Amino acid sequence: MTYESDYAALDRPELVQFVFYPRKFATEPPRGASDHVVPVADAVSISCRFYAHRLDSPTILFFHGNGEVVSDYDYIAPMYHGIGANLFVADYRGYGASTGSPSFSTMVADSHRIFEAFLEVLRQGRYSGPVFVKGRSLGSVSAIELAAAHPDRMHGLIVESGFASTPRLMARLGFPAERLGIRDFRFPNLTKIRTVTVPTLIIHGEYDSIIPLEEGKDLYENVATERKRLVIIPNADHNDILVRDTALYFGALQEFVSGR
Repeated sequence: MTYESDYAALDRPELVQFVFYPRKFATEPPRGASDHVVPVADAVSISCRFYAHRLDSPTILFFHGNGEVVSDYDYIAPMYHGIGANLFVADYRGYGASTGSPSFSTMVADSHRIFEAFLEVLRQGRYSGPVFVKGRSLGSVSAIELAAAHPDRMHGLIVESGFASTPRLMARLGFPAERLGIRDFRFPNLTKIRTVTVPTLIIHGEYDSIIPLEEGKDLYENVATERKRLVIIPNADHNDILVRDTALYFGALQEFVSGR
């Protein structure tokens, strides 16, 4: 099965350069963590890092935001352990220790290969807890894609600072999408989330200046499942959502992944 065509309309060089900010940076994994390399194409691989907590803990596959890399989560992973969760973070092409160059279509196609590799790591390691997929900002594309495609293989979807409409987001960021003929295409986030049936948690900052709260509300209102929750972090912007109210943020995550 191929997924590239869903997003090929966005693979215009000027848009790819506008959206993606690959940062080449890699560190040795901290104690208790392990690195995993996922081949996604000829001579192209994606770097991932697994911050294991317990064999029976819920495990979150996390697609991070733009400009981030997996090693940025070395200092955040202990907070996930604090709520009883394992964390598996994936990069994109050209980010961290990953090779290749990013694009929308390859990002989406790669997410499926990463998901399969992630499940295999859990199987081989005998991790028995429930599986969740999470995406932050740009990573919401990959997370929603997987939740729509593999509902029987995960227990829930988590979207942090996600967006519903790509052209609408581009317009807000100053990219002339309409002038270049880029409009909503067949499978934007909003269309795909209408098919998501797994339990869903949407987290968004009240004053997000990059992806406005209305985008998160659109995702929440359109997700197909009735088992959904929208958590708005008061006074939070796009990049301080985790620290603005850490107790609310991780409290919501803990309730969701523990099934409460």
